[in-house]
Amino acid sequence: MTCKSSNNIITLRPYQREAVDSVYAHLRSRDDNPCVVIPTGAGKTYLIAEICRDAVQRWGGRVVVLAHVRELLEQSADKLRAVAGDLPVGICSAGLGRRDTSCAITVAGIQSVYQRAHDLGPLDLVIVDEAHLIPPDGEGMYRRFLSDAHKLCDHQRVVGLTATPFRMKSGSICAPEHILNHICCEVGVRELIAQGYLSPLRSRAGKATADTSGLHVRAGEFIPGEVEDLMDTGSLVDAACAEIIEQTINRKATLIFAAGVRHGMRIARTFQERHGIECGFVYGDTPAQERDTLISRFKSGDLKYLANVNVLTTGFDSQRIDCVAMLRPTLSPGLYYQMVGRGFRLAPGKTDCLVLDYGCNVLRHGPVDAIRIQAPGQSEGEAHAKQCPQCRALIATGYATCPECGHVFSSPKPQHESHASMADILSGDITIEDHDIIEVSYNIHYKRGDPLAKPTMRVEYRVAYNQYISEWVCFEHQGYARIKAEKWWRARSSEPVPDTVEEAVEMACAGALAPTIAITTERRAGEQYDRIVAHRLTFKPPRLESEEGLPEYSQTSSDTDEWEVPF
Repeated sequence: MTCKSSNNIITLRPYQREAVDSVYAHLRSRDDNPCVVIPTGAGKTYLIAEICRDAVQRWGGRVVVLAHVRELLEQSADKLRAVAGDLPVGICSAGLGRRDTSCAITVAGIQSVYQRAHDLGPLDLVIVDEAHLIPPDGEGMYRRFLSDAHKLCDHQRVVGLTATPFRMKSGSICAPEHILNHICCEVGVRELIAQGYLSPLRSRAGKATADTSGLHVRAGEFIPGEVEDLMDTGSLVDAACAEIIEQTINRKATLIFAAGVRHGMRIARTFQERHGIECGFVYGDTPAQERDTLISRFKSGDLKYLANVNVLTTGFDSQRIDCVAMLRPTLSPGLYYQMVGRGFRLAPGKTDCLVLDYGCNVLRHGPVDAIRIQAPGQSEGEAHAKQCPQCRALIATGYATCPECGHVFSSPKPQHESHASMADILSGDITIEDHDIIEVSYNIHYKRGDPLAKPTMRVEYRVAYNQYISEWVCFEHQGYARIKAEKWWRARSSEPVPDTVEEAVEMACAGALAPTIAITTERRAGEQYDRIVAHRLTFKPPRLESEEGLPEYSQTSSDTDEWEVPF
């Protein structure tokens, strides 16, 4: 499934529309800078194109889109032209041999412009792709460019987009003292998989293992040389390569993440010498022409296996990838997510993406749709997955029964081998779990693909980074659904039960509902979503004084002609 473009008009998916509207609402109502959290493969370039279009055509502004790798620059520029060909798009990148500085929209490499903000002139809006790369303090290329650019335009605003809104050493990328200050919209991985917008992920137990307990840590990450020495042994590489080939007989494209250049070369050599199969390899110093050729062959299907070292994590877009093999451990939850995220994209004939983890990364960080972030200096604590003693599958800790073989766990905290190689890549069937609430939002929800369906109020509870849980309240339905909605409302509000979803959302946003501070969820085998079974509420607020005291509705795309310039 993709966004559609006809006559240069972008038709966004519902969650993309919500994200764009959330950015505009933030820019109108606040003086700081918003961030959109959206999974890899969910089409953030379409969001960027829509925001660029409005900034230029509706508000007469100038925009720069910043990225840090050449692949992102090329993809952003190509997609902007494809879905919004009427927009004047330039490229400023030394690596691409372009220095367009006068266009209304410029896609720029941060390495090429961080000392040249004055060359681009005044900018009303700066959009930062992979915004987690902005450092929280100090200098750095992003901070220097943004500081210099702001001097040229004091009303300049910054919009960040990322799949991972955290940094390993400093935590959240959004804070009052940071460049980005607030997450205005967060789209969940599990929800998009369930709705068919992202590819499902699945994992199998591996035979080759590596014990990472002896690795030392420097600056919050395993020491690279030690990691490569651990992973670059003949027996481990031989076993892993043989298993990768065995597991991918019926798969189209396998992306391999190596622990170092020497390790990557050994992987490619093992594929060729032991199995007669070509495996490409790219790293930072691979000549540009050779790298472009290998990537082009991989995307076209001419090359099935491609290994890399720190090159094809962020910004690499290939829908054909249906297997990701992580032959390196990492302490970085962002890097872990970026590696796995290469397999999220949909493609014709692709049913899922197989994730092979030889570095215990899933055990370390948890399921990819519920990554657990630890504060600097905090110990890892309990494992985030467990091993089935019957079939050796590693699964999320919430399972009472192994989904692979049906084994019933007798202990709530079964032990697993420290060197186990695979874990459940999605969090799966959690039975009962309590969640503290970080943030609650209320929106009008229209059922996708059913224009006759009545709207509902979608209540989104953000419970962690990249994880939120939703429930739908049916004020405009009849029968039991309406009775449940009335009960839900009366438990939280002193106001009369609204007749329409629009009225309910307006009053909820005006403060008519008791804050929710925690929820309890239940998930049963075979169900797609967590089901909320209990809420912990605080005080019920008093009646609102009058309708005149209510804020206006957040405007939608149908009345954008009346919007004021939001930046």
